[in-house]
Amino acid sequence: MYTLTKTINPNISSLLTSSSSQILTMANFAKPESALKRAEELINVGQKQEALQALHDLITSRRYRAWTKTHERIMFKYVELCVDMRRGRFAKDGLIQYRSVCQQVNISSLEEVIKHFMHLATERAELARSQAQALEEALNVEDLEADKRPEDLMLSYVSGEKGKERSDRELVTPWFKFLWETYRTVLEILRNNSKLEALYAMTAHRAFQFCKQYKRTTELRRLCEIIRNHLANLNKFRDQRDRPDLSAPESLQLYLDTRIEQLKVSTELELWQEAFRSIEDIYGLMCMVKKTPKPSLMVVYYGKLTEIFWMSSNHLYHAYAWLKLFSLQKSFNKNLSQKDLQLIASSVVLAALSVSPYDKLYGASHLELENEKERSLRVANLIGFDVEPRSEKKEVLSRSSILSELVSRGVMACVTQEVKDLYHLLEHEFLPLDLALKVQPLLNKISKLGGKLSSAASVPEVQLSQYVPALEKLATLRLLQQVSQVYQTIQIGNLSKMIPFFDFAAIEKISVDAVRHNFVAIKVDHLNGSVLFGKQSFYSIALCAASGFWDMGMWRHQGKVNDLSPCEESCQAWGCLSNLAEIVEKEHKRLLARKSIIEKRKEEQERLLLEKERVEESKRREHQKMTEEAEQKRVSAELEQRRNQRILKEIEDRELEEAQAMLQEAEKRSKRKKKPVLDGEKMTKKDIMELALHEQLRERQEMEKKWQKFAKIMDYLERAKREEAAPLIESAFQRHLAKEATLHEREQQQEIELSRQRHAGDLVEKRRLGHMLENERIFQERVVSCREAEFNSMKQERQERINQIIQTRKRDRDTRRKLIFFLRKEEEQQKRLQEEEDARKHEEAEKRKREEADRKAKLDAIAEKQRQRELELEEKKRLEREEVLGKSMPVSLEPSTVGRPAEAGATAPAATAAAPTPGKFVPRFRREKIDVAGQAPPPETDRWSSGGRRDERNSFGGGSRTSWSSSRRN
Repeated sequence: MYTLTKTINPNISSLLTSSSSQILTMANFAKPESALKRAEELINVGQKQEALQALHDLITSRRYRAWTKTHERIMFKYVELCVDMRRGRFAKDGLIQYRSVCQQVNISSLEEVIKHFMHLATERAELARSQAQALEEALNVEDLEADKRPEDLMLSYVSGEKGKERSDRELVTPWFKFLWETYRTVLEILRNNSKLEALYAMTAHRAFQFCKQYKRTTELRRLCEIIRNHLANLNKFRDQRDRPDLSAPESLQLYLDTRIEQLKVSTELELWQEAFRSIEDIYGLMCMVKKTPKPSLMVVYYGKLTEIFWMSSNHLYHAYAWLKLFSLQKSFNKNLSQKDLQLIASSVVLAALSVSPYDKLYGASHLELENEKERSLRVANLIGFDVEPRSEKKEVLSRSSILSELVSRGVMACVTQEVKDLYHLLEHEFLPLDLALKVQPLLNKISKLGGKLSSAASVPEVQLSQYVPALEKLATLRLLQQVSQVYQTIQIGNLSKMIPFFDFAAIEKISVDAVRHNFVAIKVDHLNGSVLFGKQSFYSIALCAASGFWDMGMWRHQGKVNDLSPCEESCQAWGCLSNLAEIVEKEHKRLLARKSIIEKRKEEQERLLLEKERVEESKRREHQKMTEEAEQKRVSAELEQRRNQRILKEIEDRELEEAQAMLQEAEKRSKRKKKPVLDGEKMTKKDIMELALHEQLRERQEMEKKWQKFAKIMDYLERAKREEAAPLIESAFQRHLAKEATLHEREQQQEIELSRQRHAGDLVEKRRLGHMLENERIFQERVVSCREAEFNSMKQERQERINQIIQTRKRDRDTRRKLIFFLRKEEEQQKRLQEEEDARKHEEAEKRKREEADRKAKLDAIAEKQRQRELELEEKKRLEREEVLGKSMPVSLEPSTVGRPAEAGATAPAATAAAPTPGKFVPRFRREKIDVAGQAPPPETDRWSSGGRRDERNSFGGGSRTSWSSSRRN
């Protein structure tokens, strides 16, 4: 391996060996001062990379977390090395670690380091710029964060020596790229630090000035997006430590100043889309904190808003922004001169007149109308600047509303005479022949007005000449509208003479737009050289106007005009439009596809870049988070241990001080009372506390006795005072009663006198008004008669309405009764049919039951006969068995009947008596009793009874089988 390394590059191997040895050596420094000294030695011998790596290891090490002044000197040297070697990543990591070190100790040190870092980067970039010979070519790079272009790489390999332009690019561009990375790094470090908000704002301002000075549009867009994301994250993570508080006036002012500067730079670089987003950022920021900015900032806000809307050709919103700007200047600018006020008011009126007099959304689809409505509401919020939007419906922004608002707010009283005359000519006068001729000299005078406002520095330069083209178009439309009300046909030459602003081609183009939006109805006959006004076959006109075929070729037919019927005109119009619609649709789809592809590529490129940055940032944050958590755990454990020790020591010291104080107090009291006390130094802490508590208890008891004695004395004293004061209080009360009685009598007399005077005045008033009683009576009778007549008429009308209602209800009631009767009849018929059906079904069921009962009775009779035959057979067998038993009785029972003659004799008649009669049914349990009664003595009875039961079982079994067979046959 060593041989391979030597073979590849001896310099690389020596560099790796020296770097590793230096890193191992620097990791073991005992003090930060030693590391700084070693880094300076390495710099002196030309090894800046080793010095940078050594300082980086020291800064990121966990051993040196306590901030000292040496850390600040190390950071100064570290950022100098980073700037010299253009190592932006190293600088970012070092500043992040240094922020965690000095965040809670000395945050001003971080501020000084960052300022020094930005100063060095700016200085080196300016030095490189001064060394370059051609700045425009050197800075002509589309994107500072992009790599070299393919053509540059090809040119560098094809040509042997590089040109001057490429050398300038290599000299200047890397330093400006490093300066841009410096601004991004500093903004990233300071983004959520409440203690360095001013430095964050200053960095953002310097970054904006960098983009403005060198026309860096791409970097400006990225800078705006970075600041926008910082604010979004600030609102997302509200519980983060040391986050800025936007409700504080100082913080809010800094953020607003940053957005205002962003707005100014965007407009100066003509990035109108970014400027509009900056306007939305300002509005969103103020809605977030529910506060309105200062008037000076609002003037800049509306001034830039007028420029944005004018560049986007939104003349209506441009006019509203000028109106807001006029109101602010008139209300808050005390130094505003009359000339400047006239210029601003004239701008407001001319901007309002420049708005198109017709609705450009005429004939639009529902989706387009909804989108335009949403956009109008959004822009209205930006113009109105309502930080707390209300729920009531807002007024729709329109040309008529702003013109009426100009009159109501008194703007017309402040404008110049030329503008006032122009307003009356275009809005109130009816001059179909010479309107444009009278408007032209006024426009010439107005175009010469304007200039920079001396007393309103925040307002942009006012140039009234920018409104002249729009006013000329408005005058043309007004003239066409008024001529269409007077004439049906006019020659093209006469119409061109009446409108000196444009030639007839421009007038025709304006007319197309007016016809498309349903403002006027015009036909042009080029063969006869005339213009026709009116609504004749306006459907075909609108179609041709929308398609752009305004040369009126489709109206030409064999040298005649208007000799086609409306149906033929419509068909021919659709024929002209068919191919055009297809071509327009294809072109529109192609442009939309191209636009979507471009947008997707841009979004994908930005997404990949953001994803890469996000992954790197997440890794760095995770590493930093783990480091900080470990360090915080260690520091918190040490702090907890020291805090517990300090608390224990404070408790012991406090107890000792309290005991000594109690002892000293006890000694003072003992000296005063001449009582001997033991020496405190020879006593323990417990003895001192016991002695002090004993003394306190004794003193408390003595004090209680003293207070009891004092309370008794005060009781006697208070009682004596009350006894002496009782007669004095009684005499004072009697005097007060006498005084009150006198006062009451005097007030009574005064009230009586006043009542007499009022009564006399009322009598005089009654006599004065007495002659009016007759007139009152006449007026009352007239009023009563009128009211009575009116009441009678209303009563009659009411009675007629009641009668009509009664008749209507009667008819309804009759109809309802008939309907109910019909429904009831139907229901009864259905019920009767249902009952008949139920009765029929019941009768059929009864019939089936009777048939089933008859069949069952027959089966039972057959079964009964079968049982009778079986019983007869059983009886016959039983008799045969008894007969057999009777024959064998003398032989078998002879030994056992010696001792019981009477019993045997008594049993025989019972058996005979119990024997059943042949042909009669006997239940089974009775048959068993009969069998038991006719049995012989036990031994023989058991043997024969078992045989008998077996025979019985056989007989019963056979009988049952026989009966089942017979019943089945039946």
